[in-house]
Amino acid sequence: MTTIRQEDFIASIADALQYISYYHPLDYIKALGEAYEREESPAAKDAIAQILTNSRMSAQGRRPICQDTGIVAAFVKVGMDVKWDAKMGVTEMVNEGVRRAYLNPDNVLRASVVADPAGARKNTGDNTPAVIHYEIVAGDKVEITLAAKGGGSENKAKFTILNPSDSLVDWVLKTVPTMGAGWCPPGILGIGLGGTAEKAMLLAKEALMEPIDIHELQARGPQSRAEELRLELYEKVNALGIGAQGLGGLTTVVDIKIKEYPTHAAGLPVGMIPNCAATRHIHFTLDGSGPAVLTPPNLDEWPKVDWHPAADARRVNLDTVTRAELANWKPGETLLLSGKLLTGRDAAHKRIADLLARGEPLPVDFTGRFIYYVGPVDPVRDEVVGPAGPTTATRMDKFTDLMLDKTGLIGMIGKAERGPATIESIKQHKAVYLMAVGGAAYLVSKAIKASRVLAFADLGMEAIYEFTVQDMPVTVAVDASGTSVHNTGPAEWRMKIGKIPLAK
Repeated sequence: MTTIRQEDFIASIADALQYISYYHPLDYIKALGEAYEREESPAAKDAIAQILTNSRMSAQGRRPICQDTGIVAAFVKVGMDVKWDAKMGVTEMVNEGVRRAYLNPDNVLRASVVADPAGARKNTGDNTPAVIHYEIVAGDKVEITLAAKGGGSENKAKFTILNPSDSLVDWVLKTVPTMGAGWCPPGILGIGLGGTAEKAMLLAKEALMEPIDIHELQARGPQSRAEELRLELYEKVNALGIGAQGLGGLTTVVDIKIKEYPTHAAGLPVGMIPNCAATRHIHFTLDGSGPAVLTPPNLDEWPKVDWHPAADARRVNLDTVTRAELANWKPGETLLLSGKLLTGRDAAHKRIADLLARGEPLPVDFTGRFIYYVGPVDPVRDEVVGPAGPTTATRMDKFTDLMLDKTGLIGMIGKAERGPATIESIKQHKAVYLMAVGGAAYLVSKAIKASRVLAFADLGMEAIYEFTVQDMPVTVAVDASGTSVHNTGPAEWRMKIGKIPLAK
């Protein structure tokens, strides 16, 4: 009978979460490298180059791929013949492993989990508790699959119950465009079919942990209806032209994964969950011989891609920029920002709105300034700031008109698209929205030369910081006249792809 020791279990959880914070799965990196080679959209190719460069930098520096280091999902299969040498329960051990991983002083990970979700939403401080799924199986080992799921992609999860005669393909093709770009494509779509409502969503999440093998499937041909669906959806979802970061391009997904379960004759439950450019998961087995051994990947297998800004990129001084200058920026143009930049996301915007509603002064002067939607990782060693990639800008749409109208703000930086009302407000106020690449957080952080908290320090990573940046790369996503590249780019590439013979 195998005996699993408490410390071995906890250490394995902690080590694995540290590992996936800075090492991409090799199958994803290879698939993304292939997407880079065949990409024809300049904007999408540039975004993929940033993600690949960031991946290598994170692996070398052992710092997070993305500032959103995720909420932990654990799939634990316990053999019936396993014996435990432990004083904690398994759930307690999982959470202790999470706590150690996220508070590791050598590679601090961002704590993003909040308790009282519909109330105070107070950060738990150590990213616990994890979401844990158990299965009791035959055998004398414990198998664990861990994932760290970012909020940008998790927020785009979809569920429906189709009629038995409805088309799954039609539903997916109708639904994926509604997800926008906040899930940071190119990524993977996990689809769960059957069971009950909760089972379909669990199947979709589990599907995301499976190896990327769509090209092998294309080569050998489908051997089941599920594999036929994977191939059909892979081709048709990419034909939507959404592309990397929603900028328009040939690759939106690098794989489609499907898991099935028998279901009631009256319906077809369908769960769909995307994995983002910061795909993070790992599988290991404990057999009583000690903690899991996690071998670092060989970085020589990473694609030979080294992103550098284009020579003709427009350089912008944030300390002197005027609305007149903004009017000359073109949709899709690359900018390199230098100077002082404010930060703020959901909680900070809510406080600002409350202060304005009460007629109270703001703690920060936003006049003529830019705000970056970011919740950075805490710095370690000689860092000014930890990985600091953008969060989904769409969440700030409800505050944007107020900010532009009442604070003097002239520009915003985030990831993904803005809604129609927000685009109209940007146009009316002659402001701009710039996009930084989601999934390139460590790369972006290297452009940040100084950082200090200006307001709302109690909000932690959601406080208002002032960053001093040098040559921070961004793309003009909504210009001062209201043209959005997240509208024009996918529309252009969907039409182009319709005219491009796709590889079989």
